Amino acid sequence: MRSSKINRKTKETDISLQLDIDGSGSYDITTGIGFLDHMLETFSKHGLFDLKVTAKGDLEVDQHHLVEDLGITLGKAFDEALGERRGINRSGYFVFPMDESLAVVSVDISGRPTLQMRCDFKRRMIGELDSDLFYDFFKGFVDSLRASLAIRVLEGRNDHHKAEAVFKAFAKAMRMACSKDPRQMDSIPSTKGLIE
Repeated sequence: MRSSKINRKTKETDISLQLDIDGSGSYDITTGIGFLDHMLETFSKHGLFDLKVTAKGDLEVDQHHLVEDLGITLGKAFDEALGERRGINRSGYFVFPMDESLAVVSVDISGRPTLQMRCDFKRRMIGELDSDLFYDFFKGFVDSLRASLAIRVLEGRNDHHKAEAVFKAFAKAMRMACSKDPRQMDSIPSTKGLIE
């Protein structure tokens, strides 16, 4: 079972997250931010990852701590569930059209955390979520998983559609990267012999 359970508690946030990489896309997510719930549900469904999240944070101050810490916790969950990364494809990409929007996401679970993100939103708030915090979510994720992640929104009019296209492409790219290749089931996908 490639699964993990992470509990992360700070003075600012309290997060419990359960992940099963080889799931069916079932989810139970409560963060206190409706649009963030929607994005994580979308990630779970389209990546076929079973995901359970209960998160509380100092939303009376700002959304930043909770959103960033959720990215950190999700990255740690994948890191723990993948272990040595033995047998995985390691990299993945997806181009996702969401109505008039088009997002491209590419990931390499390489051991080297890097984020490239070009995604312009017209509005600061999408539903209840501060769109400025998407970068912080993904930065926390790549730092914890130690992965390279590139995100581009190439087209789009509606900010909801642009964000949803990003999370659906992210889910599909992660699903591809985490999938096992039967030709290298016992091999670590690196000429170094390890990914760290």
